[in-house]
Amino acid sequence: PLLDRFDLHIEVPAVEFDELAKTEKSEASSDIRSRVDAARAIQHKRLGKTNLHSNAEIPSQMLREVCELTDSGAKLLKNAFERFGFSARAYDRVLRVSRTIADLDGSERIESYHVAEAVQYRSLDRKYWLKEL
Repeated sequence: PLLDRFDLHIEVPAVEFDELAKTEKSEASSDIRSRVDAARAIQHKRLGKTNLHSNAEIPSQMLREVCELTDSGAKLLKNAFERFGFSARAYDRVLRVSRTIADLDGSERIESYHVAEAVQYRSLDRKYWLKEL
């Protein structure tokens, strides 16, 4: 029940030396900020007539209205729900995170790859639930 209350939980492995020593330029923080600002603007527009400010605040009863899944996205979410034994709370959290990933992608509908990424951010669910199956 405790893990269900977190939107994201992942294990982060130690960084290898070769990765740290790379000289390639990474994405600029300003570019990342621009994408986040654009996603926040989409959320603000979507939630404008409510007192909500982000996807994380969307109540369960409103999720189906604002989190439109493609058929493949719905199928993947159903499969993940059944395979990993997600609770209703975890289902809602995956849906909210999928919505945010779709917003960052500039997509009106939640695609299967948005759902797949959101499910990946529930790694501790998989780690602990799969041992019980």
